Amino acid sequence: MESEEPVGLLIGAVRRRIKQVLGSHARRYHLTTQQFWVLVAIYEHPGFSLGELATHLRMDKPTASRLVFTLMQRKLVQVRGDATDRRRARLHLEASGAAVGQELRELATAVRAAVVRGFTTAELSALRVSLRKIIANMDRFQDDYTTPLAAPRRKSARRQSRA
Repeated sequence: MESEEPVGLLIGAVRRRIKQVLGSHARRYHLTTQQFWVLVAIYEHPGFSLGELATHLRMDKPTASRLVFTLMQRKLVQVRGDATDRRRARLHLEASGAAVGQELRELATAVRAAVVRGFTTAELSALRVSLRKIIANMDRFQDDYTTPLAAPRRKSARRQSRA
C-alpha cells in the first residue's frame, strides 16, 4: 500500500519533517525556519537583490520582503544601494548577522546532507527533475483554476429551523 500513498502527501510530510528538525535548531537563534534560510542565502550570496533572494528560495517577493524587513529590524541584515544601478538595493549581513550566518551555514550544510543521505547521484538527479515537474504542474494547475471553486451554500439558521 505504501507505493500508492499520494505523492503530495509524501511531499508535505517531508517538508514538515525538515521544518521540525530545522525549527528546533533555528529557535535557539530566535529565528523561524524561513528567517533561517534567508540568512543562510544572504550569507552564501552577499549582495543578492530582493528579487534574486526570492527566486533563489522559491518564495514570492512580498514574503521575502517581509522576512528581510524583520531581519533588518533585528540588525542582522542591511540593505545597501547598488553601486552600478541606483534603483536596485543589495542585501548584506550586518556584523552580528555574519557571525550568526556562519553558524547557520554549518547547520544548513548538515541539513542538506541529511536530506539526501543514501541517494545515488542518478537518484538525486531524477528526484530534482521530478520535483521541478511537480512545481511546474502545480503552476499550470493554479493558472488553469484561477477562480476559486464556489463554496457550498450553507443553510441559514432561520431556514434550518423551518425544515
